[in-house]
Amino acid sequence: MRVRVHLFARYREAAGQEQVDLDLPEGGTVETAWSAVVSRHPQLEQYRPFTLFAVGHDYVEADHRLKAGDELLLFPPVSGGSGPGPDLFEVVERPLSPDDIAARVDDPGAGGVVIFSGVVRNETGGRPVKFLEYEAHAPMAEAKMREIGAAIRARWPGVRRVAMLHRIGRLEIGESSVLIAVCAAHRAEAFEACRYAIDTLKRTVPVWKKEHFEDGEVWVGLQGG
Repeated sequence: MRVRVHLFARYREAAGQEQVDLDLPEGGTVETAWSAVVSRHPQLEQYRPFTLFAVGHDYVEADHRLKAGDELLLFPPVSGGSGPGPDLFEVVERPLSPDDIAARVDDPGAGGVVIFSGVVRNETGGRPVKFLEYEAHAPMAEAKMREIGAAIRARWPGVRRVAMLHRIGRLEIGESSVLIAVCAAHRAEAFEACRYAIDTLKRTVPVWKKEHFEDGEVWVGLQGG
């Protein structure tokens, strides 16, 4: 299938062109397209941790599947200090990376960045845990996370960017189930807003987990602990 990739700002200058037409396999993802672009323009590879992707008028993640005729936009984080950039609220199936989410909230006007990572622990109430499974009503979960983001911006005006990611599927011990990142002009706002975000998420976002033990399993939800 053929897709068209549009390059902006530093990407356009580094590649020396505004767009690239690609022939990708059916079911190819945004990451597939990025790899194809980098194979032609390896000088772009250094920008991967900071790249924002969009299809049409909507931001998308790297695992978003493309269709023939799609136009994929690649650009660095918007707003070089003229205002808050795009926030991120998503339910995903891929492993979560603190480095990636930190890059997504990077802002030159921020004096503090706080990241919370909720990690799968190896026991609950003294019972050894083998692994967890998470399930969510993704559209409603993302809508609720957006509400949390809006409440944060209303309560802490110094917040520059907010990102909230919740993973679903099977998670092993030590893996992150949820990542929240907040950057703000001052560290106090970043700490307070991040704490508010995880506490509110636990109460309101429709995510459930199943704990698997050696001698059984149990559903827990809305999440607690």
